[in-house]
Amino acid sequence: MIKEFINKRVFDKDAEQKATREGYGEGLVELGKHNEKVVALCADLTDSTQVAKFAKEYPKRFFEIGVAEQNMATIAAGMGVSGKIPFISSYATFSPGRNYEQIRTTIAYNNSNVKIAGHHAGISTGPDGATHQATEDIAIMRVMPNMKVIVPCDAIEARKATMAAAHIYGPVYLRFTREKTPMMTTEETPFAPGRAYAMWDTGKAKGKNKMKPEVLFVGCGPILHEALKVAKDLAEKDGVGSLVVNSHTIKPLDEKFILDAAKECGAVVTIEEHQKSGGLGGAVAELLAQNNPLPIEMVGLHDTYAESGQPSELMEKYCLSARHIKAAAKKVLNRKKKR
Repeated sequence: MIKEFINKRVFDKDAEQKATREGYGEGLVELGKHNEKVVALCADLTDSTQVAKFAKEYPKRFFEIGVAEQNMATIAAGMGVSGKIPFISSYATFSPGRNYEQIRTTIAYNNSNVKIAGHHAGISTGPDGATHQATEDIAIMRVMPNMKVIVPCDAIEARKATMAAAHIYGPVYLRFTREKTPMMTTEETPFAPGRAYAMWDTGKAKGKNKMKPEVLFVGCGPILHEALKVAKDLAEKDGVGSLVVNSHTIKPLDEKFILDAAKECGAVVTIEEHQKSGGLGGAVAELLAQNNPLPIEMVGLHDTYAESGQPSELMEKYCLSARHIKAAAKKVLNRKKKR
């Protein structure tokens, strides 16, 4: 049921785990080896955002701006229109949170070639609390003209996304998390900005495991692991087939792939560690409303800030864990039957 390029140990309790921010640090160093135009700027968070690795390897191409996110964005904008490929890093609540206006006016409006790395996104930042848990960042970046938005699901995909961003001219927002999460992909898993792909498809299984997908899960980021667990559970315990799609690029959305998958399944559940409004769920709902209205449920934060706590506790309290995703699937399947 799982494509060959998906990590075969994805459901193992001792599966390898890494934070997506680690993939960013690795990708940035790799880029530095091959492209001298790549530079990195940080707002006094070099260790937390994994930029310290780049700073050590290429000190002449690293710029510590200090606690001045607005300045960081504006400096990078100038670099981006002057032939450099700047990557700017901070917590997502500060960049794009604190420097939204500078990103909008100096980077996006000028289509400057800047890559914005928003770290510690989502509620899995945990004990740091609401002030450091970015849950609105996808929404504010998605609506910005010229901006591309990518949310990798694991550290391997994060490294690939970082390296791919350098080859996209214009502003790109990359979203990363702090906590270590299961590795769902492999080095062989294809990655291309703007191209979604299926991580699980019961319609392509063999033998008795093959069944028509009845519900489509569309997600982004590490929370996709919860969706995969639900897909496996539905197949084994409920005899319900499903399709799990990794929509790592939220803008531009892979519209044809998602529409085709939604048509095949007839019911959709979106999953993201973000507010329900304006993020991936909003993007998919807009797409369906304009092309093929279908029953849809959104798993995400419902107009609320989270509190301090362990990531697993917060995922459960704010209805983002596997059991809540399964409940959303059952709800949307019931709506589908009543159509």
